[in-house]
Amino acid sequence: MLPSNLEKALYGVIATPVLHLADRHRVFSHLATHGPSSAHDIAPQLNLDEDALERILLVLTSLEILQRTPSGHYHLPEDIRPYVDPDDDHYIGGFITHLVTETASRMPRLDAYLQQGKDAVDGPDSQPFTSLYRDEQTTRAFLNAMWDLSFAPSRQLAALAGLTHTTHLVDIGGASGSFAVAALQDSPTLRATVFDLPQIQPYLEETRIAHKLGDRLAFTPGNFFTDEFPEGDCLAFGYILSDWPDHSCLELLHKAHRACQAGGRVLLMERLFDDSRQGPLSTAAMNLTMHLETQGRHRTADEYTALLRDAGFTNCHPLRSTSDKHLIIGQKAS
Repeated sequence: MLPSNLEKALYGVIATPVLHLADRHRVFSHLATHGPSSAHDIAPQLNLDEDALERILLVLTSLEILQRTPSGHYHLPEDIRPYVDPDDDHYIGGFITHLVTETASRMPRLDAYLQQGKDAVDGPDSQPFTSLYRDEQTTRAFLNAMWDLSFAPSRQLAALAGLTHTTHLVDIGGASGSFAVAALQDSPTLRATVFDLPQIQPYLEETRIAHKLGDRLAFTPGNFFTDEFPEGDCLAFGYILSDWPDHSCLELLHKAHRACQAGGRVLLMERLFDDSRQGPLSTAAMNLTMHLETQGRHRTADEYTALLRDAGFTNCHPLRSTSDKHLIIGQKAS
């Protein structure tokens, strides 16, 4: 028998699409709502083929995503349910969809990258986000994936940041507003501005209305490489610097330093490699997808604090969360 870690890696090509299908066809939602059910119970209610469904449920059970009773009824373990229940803030369905529809389609390019190098394959004028924003459908799908990855962790990160005395948060590349919303909910006197590409504004407006934030949540259109940032006493970058090489990160952080009021702070929210760079798995895996989908990479906490110091910030330090997304803080001198 194969070692278990090798076995899971070998069959991962089956595991993620199966996870996606169970999410897409509302199997997890059904189990979250109705409790333990058999394939015979679920199939007619969701208009699915019972045989194919049973096989999918067995794979999910072997992966310990589901549990199966001797009578053939499947149920969601409580530690899994929040992440696959669409009604929960921790739901990651949008991210699963992104992995299957976008990331997987780019994996064949990795062979060419390995043999020739990314720059030789993509060319010097590569625009990594063009395909992600190519139309309304893909833009919404990408923003949904980012929301699913970010909103629940952002609640803890906002609390860790200690925004009580902050007046104006500027979220650079803040997309549909996951961190801005979490910060506004955490600090009732705070105002927030999302700075992002003009085509993102309608999606942020949906967020503003859905969360009843009124004029506390604003939008400023712009390109963070060609335009200066709005001024604030706290500037935030969530999953932004990991999209870009070091020299581009420094360019963005220098702009943040100019826009940050004296005594203000910059917040970086990112996955972090351990100091030994041996993990965690999620960071190592997403570091590879950064190579496929962006021009960036994931870093250690020390690498991020070094970038902050090089841009002029002081008192730079990380704060670890209980999720995959952590906080690195820098301060502008008074």
